[in-house]
Amino acid sequence: MDAKTPSPKVRSFIPAAFICALLGWSGLLAVIVYTEPNGGTRWAFFFCTVLGLTGLVLPIVAYLNRRFPSTPPVTHGIIIRQAVWIGIYLPTLAWLRIGRVLNFPIALLLAAGLILVEWLLRLREQSQWQPERGS
Repeated sequence: MDAKTPSPKVRSFIPAAFICALLGWSGLLAVIVYTEPNGGTRWAFFFCTVLGLTGLVLPIVAYLNRRFPSTPPVTHGIIIRQAVWIGIYLPTLAWLRIGRVLNFPIALLLAAGLILVEWLLRLREQSQWQPERGS
């Protein structure tokens, strides 16, 4: 993609978001309704929550990246990665809550850490980006 190429359209993420959200939320419903809480179902709960939340926020992240463009322009992979970060964040908070170690400063530090990792990844991509020379 060159500098004049915009971010991918939000419409291109709708099928993947729908499939992820449908699988995640239906799996989460099945885990909650039909199983007893033990080790295996707890991990299924977290997996389904990550999948459902990622599907839910994928169009939102795509819209925000399209609305606020960056240099270099984002790709499909970057948008999916950012949605997965959000999808991982909330189940991690739930996992910390189960252990009774979650508090507001820890939630903020975890969010800051994920934002820092994403910022460093985008910084690395920006340093390696070479715009195509026009003729």
